[in-house]
Amino acid sequence: MKLEVNGLAVNCEVFGEGENLLVLEGWGAPISVYAPLCAHMSQYRRVIIPDMPGVGGTQEPNSSMCADDYADFILSLLKTLGVEKADVIGHSNGGRTALKLLSRPELPVMIERAALIGPAGIIHEKSAKQKLRSGVFKAGKKVLGSAPLKALFPEALENLRQRSGSEDYRKASPVMRETLVRLVNEDLRASLPDIKSSVLLICGENDTATPLADVKLMSELIKDSGLVPVRGAGHYCFLEQPQLIYRILDSFFGRQ
Repeated sequence: MKLEVNGLAVNCEVFGEGENLLVLEGWGAPISVYAPLCAHMSQYRRVIIPDMPGVGGTQEPNSSMCADDYADFILSLLKTLGVEKADVIGHSNGGRTALKLLSRPELPVMIERAALIGPAGIIHEKSAKQKLRSGVFKAGKKVLGSAPLKALFPEALENLRQRSGSEDYRKASPVMRETLVRLVNEDLRASLPDIKSSVLLICGENDTATPLADVKLMSELIKDSGLVPVRGAGHYCFLEQPQLIYRILDSFFGRQ
């Protein structure tokens, strides 16, 4: 279905019947990536999954977003749908969004349980090599972004970005690049002790995007939480070992 949320045209799908279950996508991953997971959960839940801003069939925001903006977007979406209570599954950046929601002192929506798969939200001090690369990029961006050089070498700045950024950064539009930078530079660990909901953390042991060590730290900081490491799996463990993940989720969400 198509909705308008905070001025954005949003693509959102709803599957099944029962208690509401909100599924939050990872960065750049459209609804189709989560179709098998949604199909399973819709056997006993009403699954709601929106494409996040700038992903799939949802319009890009006019300006960059931070983690709080994503949380506000989800609350506006649920209000539009008339949802007052929902459990949550969040993957990667969707997990970050869920953590932002759950750590707020008050919510207009009741969220009792959240299962977060490879959730993002922990950042670390940059190594000397990373600091050097970042400094070189910032200096080059400043020089190549100046009007005279931009006129002489219009492709130079974009070429620098392509060489310097991650794959997600290189593929993104300017506004989504700025969004990604804002997201990856916000550390959520200080707010995790404020979470009151029951949280299940699931992480592939071979996850390099959101390492298991980071998710273990989350489990130590969230009072009512549990951690399930998935042996031999990476960042998309729900696609790599779906039957195992489904059994874990069914147990956590109390499938009869």
